[in-house]
Amino acid sequence: MIILVVNAGSSSLKYQLLNMDGEKVIAKGNCDRIGIGGHIKHTTFDGRTVDQDCEFPTHTEAFEKLVEVLTTGDAAVIKSMDEISAVGHRIVQGAEIFDKTTLVTDEVIDQIDSLSELAPVHNHPHALALRACKKVLPANVPQVVVFDTAFHQTMPEKAYMYGLPYEDYEKYHVRKYGFHGTSHRFVTAALAEAMGKDIKDLKIVSCHLGNGSSITAVDGGKSVDTSMGFTPLDGVLMGTRTGAVDPSAVTFVASKHHFTTSEMSDYMNKKSGFLGVSGISSDNRDVGAAAAKGDKRAKLASEMLQYDIKKYIGSYAAVMNGLDAVIFTGGIGENASEVREGVCENMDFLGIKIDKELNKTIHGELKKISTPDSKAEVWVIPTNEELLIARDTLALISK
Repeated sequence: MIILVVNAGSSSLKYQLLNMDGEKVIAKGNCDRIGIGGHIKHTTFDGRTVDQDCEFPTHTEAFEKLVEVLTTGDAAVIKSMDEISAVGHRIVQGAEIFDKTTLVTDEVIDQIDSLSELAPVHNHPHALALRACKKVLPANVPQVVVFDTAFHQTMPEKAYMYGLPYEDYEKYHVRKYGFHGTSHRFVTAALAEAMGKDIKDLKIVSCHLGNGSSITAVDGGKSVDTSMGFTPLDGVLMGTRTGAVDPSAVTFVASKHHFTTSEMSDYMNKKSGFLGVSGISSDNRDVGAAAAKGDKRAKLASEMLQYDIKKYIGSYAAVMNGLDAVIFTGGIGENASEVREGVCENMDFLGIKIDKELNKTIHGELKKISTPDSKAEVWVIPTNEELLIARDTLALISK
């Protein structure tokens, strides 16, 4: 059975085509610069490629091009879209409307679009992509949506509510939603399998670390708290995002710069984090390299990230009344051994000890890096959100 997985951004349309018999990637690619020109890069399982500029006024033209490269030309992998059993879409914000994987209808698309105020960069493009797919796909091919926020709908009220007047929650839906749920769900399930244990018996802190990062407490397979909040701005220091900041510092800085609310949001989301602290780059690899050469601000940015993660691990162990394992995933979590070492250093009180020499050798592979006498295990687990979306899609259409 063949599943197409689509991940739409404001100006991009990433995709993977998977054969679920063996869960193999047949082809993958990205249509980007939508609305400002257009470009597609497409790669097949056997190395054939398409890399060209296109005209993508909207997501519809991008999806049409996606269909074209999949079905025609030297890099085709299927004869027609009739060979596809279903399409699975990643959706960032499902709010409290969607707590599970859902079959797409016109009403569902409208509901996703209606949540655009909560995720302006993502949800409207998601809706555009869903409508574009509907125009191009054969009528008998179902579409399925998988929500980043759905995994976190198990958080208790005391964890997701803010100290604002309750009316702001009732009228404007202001609460913690959490993100990266698809990734956290994938890696925690993979950990339970690797440990040979039932996930219901495990207390896990999952660290998804990349340009955007979030830490999640997973107790018995359920999210009970997470670092990202109402938006993905909250939590630990990130590539260009501040992470958690005293709200009064926000209003103070806004007044000093004479920022509007949108300008302050842009300042915190796009000009802060690693970039703002180091003054060098938003990429952890660049910051880490500069820190190794003695750059003080780069070293500070690295230390801030590690310190933030360490605090969340400790607090979430307290929330869950125990800790069985810590997971590192995402671009930084899977590849930055110095970040993993810095986070796990001086965590003996939680029973965390890692093999420092082994840790240095691990890049993007599933591996336990804790020592045999470590009471809490520490694992590096590569995430695969597309595969989880494909699995969810297959499970839903099979019903």
